[in-house]
Amino acid sequence: MVHLPRGGLCLSLLWLLSTAYAFYLPGAAPHDYHDGEPVDLFVNALTPMMSGNDNDKLKSLINYDYYNPAFHFCQPEGGPKKQPESLGSILFGDRIFNSPYDIKMLRDNATCKVLCVETVPPEDAKFINDRIREDYAINWLVDGLPAAETKVDRRSGEVFFDMGFNLGNDEGEFQEMPALHNHYNIALRYHSPSPGVYRIVGVIVWPTSRGGPQDVPTDGELDCVAPAPPLILSESDNTTVRYTYRVLWEESDTPWATRWDNYLHIFDPRIHWFSLINAVIVVVFLCVMVSMILLRTVSRDISRYNAIDLSEDVQEDWGWKLIHGEVFRTPQNPMVLSVLVGNGAQLCAMVAVTLVFALLGFLSPSNRGSLATVMMICWTFFGGIGGYISSRVYASLGGTNKRRNSFLTATIMPTIVFAIVFLLDLFLVAAGSSGAVPFGTLLLIIVLWFGISAPLSAVGSYFGSKHGGIPNPVRVNQIPRQIPPQPTYLRPWATTLLAGVLPFGAAFVELYFVLSSLFASRAYYAFGFLALTAALVALTTATVTILFTYFILCREDYRWHWRAFLTGGGSAFWLLGYGIVYWASRLSLDSFSSTVLYFGYLLLLALLDFLITGTIGFLATYWAVRRLYSAIRVD
Repeated sequence: MVHLPRGGLCLSLLWLLSTAYAFYLPGAAPHDYHDGEPVDLFVNALTPMMSGNDNDKLKSLINYDYYNPAFHFCQPEGGPKKQPESLGSILFGDRIFNSPYDIKMLRDNATCKVLCVETVPPEDAKFINDRIREDYAINWLVDGLPAAETKVDRRSGEVFFDMGFNLGNDEGEFQEMPALHNHYNIALRYHSPSPGVYRIVGVIVWPTSRGGPQDVPTDGELDCVAPAPPLILSESDNTTVRYTYRVLWEESDTPWATRWDNYLHIFDPRIHWFSLINAVIVVVFLCVMVSMILLRTVSRDISRYNAIDLSEDVQEDWGWKLIHGEVFRTPQNPMVLSVLVGNGAQLCAMVAVTLVFALLGFLSPSNRGSLATVMMICWTFFGGIGGYISSRVYASLGGTNKRRNSFLTATIMPTIVFAIVFLLDLFLVAAGSSGAVPFGTLLLIIVLWFGISAPLSAVGSYFGSKHGGIPNPVRVNQIPRQIPPQPTYLRPWATTLLAGVLPFGAAFVELYFVLSSLFASRAYYAFGFLALTAALVALTTATVTILFTYFILCREDYRWHWRAFLTGGGSAFWLLGYGIVYWASRLSLDSFSSTVLYFGYLLLLALLDFLITGTIGFLATYWAVRRLYSAIRVD
């Protein structure tokens, strides 16, 4: 059992208290501005983006700090100051700082202002030009709203806000030498719920490239509207860049409570409905098949077996009834199987509770990283569930080394995940990315693991061992029975791939939007669709695993424990395959670091999916097998 010093436990509790403010219903905490009151503009990391074209590809996965010296952006007096962020926000790559922009409510409307004048050397000019070619976007925050560009959905014709705006322009005539955007028209939309009270409901930025003379006029008068040639950064000489901006105040009828509706745009909602209807059809088909097998075939077999007289020859047994003395025999490596099931149960509980929070509206999009924060907290406090399930499964499988089971359940999966994240973090550090998780955050995660999750896992293991294993409905023979040759379609690799197609088919459409949100920095908030899809995937996984287990039992193969876990987790292999297709069709990663990051995160997603769906398949099959063999009479 792992113990944590009191100081570490106090640190964890203080961190949880400091993030408690992040949970509130959307629309419950507006900020009221008054005339002339300062409006803070915060800057976030620069991220690669997709332009929205059907053939557009993401060209990088590396985030860069806004105040990276190579960009030469204007800095506030006294230097940039980092803003407090939640754990999830940091893990997702947010690095928020203050900025030198001087904005006051309803003041200086349409007035052109100079922010600063910078000199960009040739090596930094090449760095900036490369980032423009990779379609990097600048990310700002005003009153919790991200700065965005207005775009039109080509399918529906609706106007929506696309978060972030381009660092420069590399299209058309600028394909050879891109143009840097050095002037920003900032349109701040506000709503007035009462006289003298104003609330910001939209932030739109139109960046432009303005070349020509870059000096500041002596009279201070600037014309940011007159036509100007583009600003091209020279990669052979120093380039002077003058950054300017203009604030435009626009009154809006949009209330504060619905201000995110323009940002959280669903591209063709019919695709989501098609995905759900497709998944429902698959689930209904599987449930009907399983019901027919259980209610007709199995019931008929049970009635026939129970009607056999004791004087009849025992050789009349066949199929799944013939191996009743073998079906609960201890499988190979019960320790590993129970640890996997325990960690999978912990992840299942984490996903379920997180989706409930999201459906209830507690994960407001204005709280950046709230989704990841809730997932981390749930995973930490559900360590007891993992320990309890692992211990009971281990005891049911005939395991006796309870202490080792408790230790491995609490350590093996977090260690593997932490090792993968740490290795990927090294690639981010080597690439100079701001998305690298700081050492302090990694230390905090370790404290959460050792201070809360591991002790709770040990407590769960204690209660699981105290309750003991679930008794088997039939006795196990002393001598193992010989297993007849199996057909090709019932071999482990075949059943894993065949069974994995159905859960993956129920979710692959929604999976596209999830991957776009993770890798292309697109907002995803269709948690209703996601929750229904997750429920359908869980039901599909359970039914198809029971179905294939019944098939292998009928072929007199009693090694169903590991087969059930592998069959349930088969969708993870299809997830890996889909990730490769997504990489080939939607990504164009030139750097080695971006490629390693993508496949590293994809491997991590597949591993978590394998644990979750494998656990669902195993537990559903264990329940079905117990019910099946409890219904027959064994003499």
